[in-house]
Amino acid sequence: MPEQYNLTQYSHGGGCGCKIAPGVLEEILQSQFAFPDNKNLLVGNHSKDDAAVYDLGNGTAVISTTDFFMPIVNDAFDFGRIASANAISDVYAMGGRPIMAIAVLGWPVNTIPPSVAKQVIEGSRAICQEAGIPLAGGHSIDAPEPIFGLAVTGIVDIKNLKQNNTAQAGDYLFLTKKLGAGVLATAQKRGLISDAHFEQLVNQLARLNNIGEQLGALEGVHAMTDVTGFGLLGHLSEMAGGSGLSAQLHYSQVQQLDGLAQYLDQKVVPGATARNWANVQPKVGIAENLTDPHLVNILNDPQTNGGLLVAVAPDAVAAVQALLRANGCSAFTNPIGRMKEQGALLIEVGK
Repeated sequence: MPEQYNLTQYSHGGGCGCKIAPGVLEEILQSQFAFPDNKNLLVGNHSKDDAAVYDLGNGTAVISTTDFFMPIVNDAFDFGRIASANAISDVYAMGGRPIMAIAVLGWPVNTIPPSVAKQVIEGSRAICQEAGIPLAGGHSIDAPEPIFGLAVTGIVDIKNLKQNNTAQAGDYLFLTKKLGAGVLATAQKRGLISDAHFEQLVNQLARLNNIGEQLGALEGVHAMTDVTGFGLLGHLSEMAGGSGLSAQLHYSQVQQLDGLAQYLDQKVVPGATARNWANVQPKVGIAENLTDPHLVNILNDPQTNGGLLVAVAPDAVAAVQALLRANGCSAFTNPIGRMKEQGALLIEVGK
């Protein structure tokens, strides 16, 4: 029987929890160079969006994105599936359709056999096939820790393009997946997770956000992003701040993965959670009548391939709910909050 390699034991982080903190990232991206305006670049570094978008001049645009990280699960095939679904999600979050992917692989070839890396690639091929796109090539290096992800190209009708900074006051907020992936992944790395909870985790991590393309076609969907390494509060603060608005979040409507509280009771918290909270805390108010001791850890939990966060005009809510039901997301038809005129805080969390 071939030797089993628990991939999470070969890396210091995992999944989107590997993301560099927002404040540090801003420092890295600051530049003294002034680049000329490019009228065809519809979305670039000027906003904190999910992908770059370039106008092709014929009513459509190309979407370009990349995402990669260290293992969030031990199984190589599942790691490939999850990393690929996560990377492709950025195209869906812009309302687009993926058309092609190329792989990004870093592998400690003297520590973990190439046969294990092959399984990572096979997992990626499986997800790319599910998304209806080819895994058309890639690049690999010898690295001290296993790393995998994709660079993904997509297309979108410009009229269907969605960004994370175009929400409007009065929009209802929907989230298409449960929170808690970071906690459950940490429990797995520590050997604490039950089989049932682990199966639930992998199913969510590897599920494509392909409903995003259909949401993009709805005029009443004003803004969209996917919730990943910065947690729900981090990505909601980007949406609210970028749109010049504030958000009211209804904590009771934010769904959680099964077993989340029991692992938090055991102090199973990803390292990125505290970093996420430090970044958003000055912008967030929490109602005094919210007594869940795990609230901060849940709302700042770093997600990998998390759900789509969607801002929807009141007259489009019924159409979005119907679309969610038709795509197996019936559990997520209740709004989790609402956008409002900008106030003293970016986010107010209430019941």
